[in-house]
Amino acid sequence: MTESPATNWLTVPDLTELLGLKVSQVRRLIEEGALLASKVDGVWQVPDAFIVDGAPLRELRGTVIVLGDAGFSSEEAMRWLLNSEPSLGVSPVDALRAGRKAEVRRVAQALGF
Repeated sequence: MTESPATNWLTVPDLTELLGLKVSQVRRLIEEGALLASKVDGVWQVPDAFIVDGAPLRELRGTVIVLGDAGFSSEEAMRWLLNSEPSLGVSPVDALRAGRKAEVRRVAQALGF
């Protein structure tokens, strides 16, 4: 996967410590789309950009749903979220973190397959 060069990855054990949750709770967040994970060297990992103030980025789940509705797989959604999007001027995850949820979701809807 190609991702932003500044991406730091968190493993499930990292997330349990950071979020104060059990492994099963972290896995549920991933299954429900509240977090996106990718297998890196055989280990499930989540970009640290998806965590804000010790919790999953609230706007992520709805954005992942919009991307899924637009035909994106989880891997494609993660790639799009982490890489610079010309129409936003930054990566979509950075725009979400800056409070630009509606703009990010409009762009995501326009990308539908």
